[in-house]
Amino acid sequence: MASIKLEQVSLIGSFSKEYRLRDLSFEVAKGEWLVLVGASGCGKTSVLRLLNRLQDPSKGHIYYNQRDIQTIPIGELRQQVTLVLQESKLLGMTVEEALAYPLQLRGYSANKIQKSIRFWQERLQLSREWWKRRETELSVGQRQMVAIARALTIQPQVLLLDEPTSSLDYGRSNAIFNLLRDLINERSLTIIMASHQLELAEEFATQAIYLQDGCMVKQCPVHEMDWVGLREALTKVETNQGDHWTAF
Repeated sequence: MASIKLEQVSLIGSFSKEYRLRDLSFEVAKGEWLVLVGASGCGKTSVLRLLNRLQDPSKGHIYYNQRDIQTIPIGELRQQVTLVLQESKLLGMTVEEALAYPLQLRGYSANKIQKSIRFWQERLQLSREWWKRRETELSVGQRQMVAIARALTIQPQVLLLDEPTSSLDYGRSNAIFNLLRDLINERSLTIIMASHQLELAEEFATQAIYLQDGCMVKQCPVHEMDWVGLREALTKVETNQGDHWTAF
């Protein structure tokens, strides 16, 4: 059964009236790890925002467990399909408060909240020294790790990740990706991730979609993607745009 399904989904910019996404159709099965790759501005983040209903498609339909997501109450959807943005905010909270907040909204007891926080702190190897720090006292990479932990505390069925480890070194990125793979095996978690880190994507993801100018160029199992050719093509595009691709 498909966990997520897109049917002829397009997104048109509110002001530019240009297509950001055009006629996307694909399915992601429960327990799959799909990576979205492509040059900056190709539509990767737009796909994730649509799946979490931060935006709605201009046309087409998106289904979660065979239900059109526009018929699912947003709060219910976002508990099951959770998005971690590249630049996640702590909303003025300390790290401990930020991790507790989504559980407080769901009526968890203080004891259960503390057990959950400790559990994810250990699994993600978050330093207890961060607990009382606020956003301005954390590095970008530390904020990314806290954002991933905050998302996992509510135990979503689908985790949407926008460049989740872009500011972390290879060792820390690898550790987080190993944890996510463990969660797929333990809980049949579904992951849809936008990433520039092609070597990690190739190692950990199971499916890949290559986007170009809002259109899907190719969808395939990761072992069928020409990663060497893709890396060369994207490096050339990004160099012309003034960006760069990471080597891992």
